[in-house]
Amino acid sequence: MTDFDFIASARRTLSIEAEAVNQLNERLGEDFTTACDLLIKCTGRVVVTGMGKSGHIGKKMAATLASTGTPSFFVHPGEASHGDLGMITPNDVVIAISNSGNTSEVVTILPLIKRMKAPMISITGNPSSTMAKAAVVNLDISVKEEACPLGLAPTASTTATLAMGDALAVALLEAKGFTAEDFAFSHPGGALGRRLLLKVEDLMHKGNDIPKVSPDTLIRDALLEVTRKKLGMTAIVEEDKLVGVFTDGDLRRILDNETDLHVSKIKDVMTTTGVTCGPKILAAEALNIMETKSINGLFVTDENKRVVGALNMHDLLKAGIM
Repeated sequence: MTDFDFIASARRTLSIEAEAVNQLNERLGEDFTTACDLLIKCTGRVVVTGMGKSGHIGKKMAATLASTGTPSFFVHPGEASHGDLGMITPNDVVIAISNSGNTSEVVTILPLIKRMKAPMISITGNPSSTMAKAAVVNLDISVKEEACPLGLAPTASTTATLAMGDALAVALLEAKGFTAEDFAFSHPGGALGRRLLLKVEDLMHKGNDIPKVSPDTLIRDALLEVTRKKLGMTAIVEEDKLVGVFTDGDLRRILDNETDLHVSKIKDVMTTTGVTCGPKILAAEALNIMETKSINGLFVTDENKRVVGALNMHDLLKAGIM
């Protein structure tokens, strides 16, 4: 171990970067409103561009915008000069990022962006720069100092840029009334997407996979149905309508009472007040019902009490709902 004070260095960095973000609050005004207005009225896509570290921040900015209801993608300014500029249309809004505001690769494509009449928002630390002057509006992300003691590595400036991008994305999200369900549609593979998109009808067992018997079925035969369908329960149906439920828990109770499984009928021991749900509710709601009622499975019924499906905790676990 060296004698260097790593904690002191880290605290200095965090302090400088926190100050850089706090300074953005003082600059928010008409420029920010104008930028948001351009973005919310965009009928095409938001195209983000930037070089080097600004490019990395730009990729994150584009991804955040896209996942929060503002269609967006990143274009590398160097590649734009070699064909990728064709990805930009007059219906798009361009966000160009550069701390100096004079990055040559971005400056090179400014006349072409102007020519196609795509409005541009610049995010720079120099309001007098070439990019700032070419833009419809400039968002000032200048910082007093970089956290890098050499003043060379972009640190506080990239943090401020990242925060400004998040401020834009969240402002647009709120203005559009973007919901958690909208977010889930952009993240169908994530846990949130599964919880907000998957419905009971997407997971439930259907048709011949539903365990069910008639009220006059012997308990012994009903148990065979429970075993075959592997859901730990069976529905008792009369004319396709649910009249009762029998579960593994019910079996333990009747064994305690020494009920004869070979002569007794399922209607004599079934639960007539079984908990059910509809097929259109979210799978997460079905999970909540099971946890609240301390049960491991649910039968799914329609408005006429006909059994249309069945699911249990294992189905929710496999689907990633739990």
